[in-house]
Amino acid sequence: MPFSRLGLSPYVLPALQRALQQAGYGAPTPIQQQAVPVLLKGQDVVALAPTGSGKTAAYVLPALQHFFMAPPRRPRVLRHLVLVPTRELALQVADVFATLGRELPRQPRVVCAVGGVSINPQMMALRGGADVVVATPGRLLDLLAHNALSLRQVQLLVLDEADRLLELGFGEELRQILAELPAQRQTALFSATFPEQIEALAAAGLRAPQRLQVDAQARPEIEQRALRVDAGRRVELLLSLLDDPQWRQVLVFVGSIREGDRLAGALRSSGIAVQALHGDLSQGRRVRTLQAFKDGELQVLVATDVAARGIDIAGLPVVVNHELPRSPADYLHRIGRTGRAGAAGLAVSFVEAAALAHWRLICRRHGLRLEPEVVPGFEPQEEAPAASPVADGNGGIKGRRPSKKDRLRAAAGAKSS
Repeated sequence: MPFSRLGLSPYVLPALQRALQQAGYGAPTPIQQQAVPVLLKGQDVVALAPTGSGKTAAYVLPALQHFFMAPPRRPRVLRHLVLVPTRELALQVADVFATLGRELPRQPRVVCAVGGVSINPQMMALRGGADVVVATPGRLLDLLAHNALSLRQVQLLVLDEADRLLELGFGEELRQILAELPAQRQTALFSATFPEQIEALAAAGLRAPQRLQVDAQARPEIEQRALRVDAGRRVELLLSLLDDPQWRQVLVFVGSIREGDRLAGALRSSGIAVQALHGDLSQGRRVRTLQAFKDGELQVLVATDVAARGIDIAGLPVVVNHELPRSPADYLHRIGRTGRAGAAGLAVSFVEAAALAHWRLICRRHGLRLEPEVVPGFEPQEEAPAASPVADGNGGIKGRRPSKKDRLRAAAGAKSS
């Protein structure tokens, strides 16, 4: 199905098609085929779509048409609000608005509002109004407290990666923001997973939403492998795999900031062009690091889960789980950084003896049948202890001290109960 059959107006279709072609969009993805016509009709949407399925363009295209078809206002009136869980995803979404709107005769003013940087430039950017604001919840509330913008005329609210918003403890902030929005509005909720909290949010904030779903398991473009390895030989195995010329760019996931810095240092000492990406870096440093990876200056980017939200590298060939994610749901978010928009990709997970039970839980949750392989020369010597840690019902690993992320998840669950 071509983009011309999604119901876009002939007044904006030629400009959007030119921008789509320049940006490398071939045909609409399944979530775009489902969501764009529904959003163009003004209906609320709850969409379950895996990471990398093209959901950003699924709501950006209708928003751009709505902007262009509405009479221009001076000062500009905020009619489109997108809430995201992380700074990186906010920057990515703002870039998609700019990329797909570049051929329109009238350009939307898009303001990206995120924490970790000074609020003053964002307040200055909002002078004269904005057509679209892409924001993290905390910074949006800061701007509201400074009277830098009003939400009273918002016509489309998008909650992107809604499960992340709730899991990272933004439930109370979302309630405050929803209270500032007009009751008569269109709301679109996009999520890669659908926990009970999402159902509660949909019931409270949406009006008879159209429910859309793209099967998260139907990802044949991503080859998934699990490799058995002793904990002490993970770095050695990774270095061996990086010799493969097809591993020209690799995103490696770790479970903590400390492990990210340690692994990046070990790879760097072996001559690998690598940087770590995590929450302890300044926003400017994070942006420069991510841009260096996008530009191909780095072969490896070592990232924590939260820092990697929103990473969208066209044609990224490989994702490695150097450490398994604590939450089984995070597995889909991680591997979805490769194989995006129909491209081929490879996802490799290292499984040490103590993590075998947790790997089996991840497989059960996602309907996978992936027995860990043994790589010649890296035959494991360790065996899972008799009283090995087992994954609990929430995906955390019992017997380990809860991480900051685990505590945030628990707090978010308590708020919603």
